Amino acid sequence: MVVVYFLLNLIKRSLQDELDEFFKVLTGEELAGRLVTKSAFCQARQKLKHQAFIELNQAQVGYFYEHLTPARWQGFRLVAVDGSMADLPDTPDICTHFGVWHPAAGGACPKARLSQMFDVLNRVTRDALIAPKRVGEREAAALHFAHLEHDDLVLLDRGYPAFWLFALILSKQANFCARFTAKGWSGVKDFLASGRLEQIVTLEPSAEARAECQERGLSTAPLTIRLLRIELDGGEVEVLGTSLLDPQRYPHALFKELYHNRWPVEEDYKVMKSRVEVENWSGTSVLAIYQDFHAKLFTKNLTAILAHPIQAAVARASQEKQYLYRTNMTHALSKMKDTVVLLLQRANPLPLLKRLWRLMLKTIEPVRPGRAYPRKRRVKRRRFILNYKPLR
Repeated sequence: MVVVYFLLNLIKRSLQDELDEFFKVLTGEELAGRLVTKSAFCQARQKLKHQAFIELNQAQVGYFYEHLTPARWQGFRLVAVDGSMADLPDTPDICTHFGVWHPAAGGACPKARLSQMFDVLNRVTRDALIAPKRVGEREAAALHFAHLEHDDLVLLDRGYPAFWLFALILSKQANFCARFTAKGWSGVKDFLASGRLEQIVTLEPSAEARAECQERGLSTAPLTIRLLRIELDGGEVEVLGTSLLDPQRYPHALFKELYHNRWPVEEDYKVMKSRVEVENWSGTSVLAIYQDFHAKLFTKNLTAILAHPIQAAVARASQEKQYLYRTNMTHALSKMKDTVVLLLQRANPLPLLKRLWRLMLKTIEPVRPGRAYPRKRRVKRRRFILNYKPLR
């Protein structure tokens, strides 16, 4: 369990420095000593399967939904699927396993596919994966959908809509709301030209979609969906397609805000890359990459789950104020360093947990609706160099 605790502790600095400080926390010593060498740790981690962290995350997410009161939209759990790419250490084994990106300038760059199914109202990752870059976004989404339940409503960006993917969601008795483009969807093109606010249409599977459905054991029957025209504040028009067909129960006016709720999944990748530093790997083996990703995901999720009851208290306290307030998750993640080890290691973690909650209550931020900023197209990526790890 010591190896598990260590990997859950949001490792960012040099391995030996992290080990020394980790055992200082466990032993309560004033000065970090040398109890375990990085060589010993690297040998020990080879005996730990990364699936252990996946199972731990599934257990804590299951506990969250069973014992707490997660926020819902119209009775649905809102989940968004989104993907990203991650930089990896440049080693032969990693390049072979994950694949490389060949940019126009410079050498080849090892890359991995990241994907997650994210509860956007509760800021909890339901399921996530890191995979070779050849795995497509839709294929990754299909793997997430094994965890769908009947009261889930899936929000999909415009790169995801596909007949077979919709059929897969409906086969789980779940629902979807997806952004469409006119390209490749004749019904969407006709709907845009009609000028209507909404319309019920039937999607017929193409030969390719039919083959994909048959290969996956899915129905090839035509799908009935509802198209909605949404006018954005900047004057642009987007088309949403949904399996929620009842206009009385789910009126048109709900859907602009509904689709906007997808945004937190993109913000969560900023948290993963900038705050949790998921690309700041603790090793150069394929196993280390899988361990680091799922271990950091677990601690990020644990932080969001622990902050959930505090957020409910903050929301109640801010009802009379100009803005709704939320706990500052950056601050909460910072406080989880070392604290996560003590919470999991102590027989009675409640006193420490209460202290953590008091700190969360003191660090809150207002949620200012309607703010929008132009997306920066040229952002300098932060690189983590294994030979130049930061100090504590």
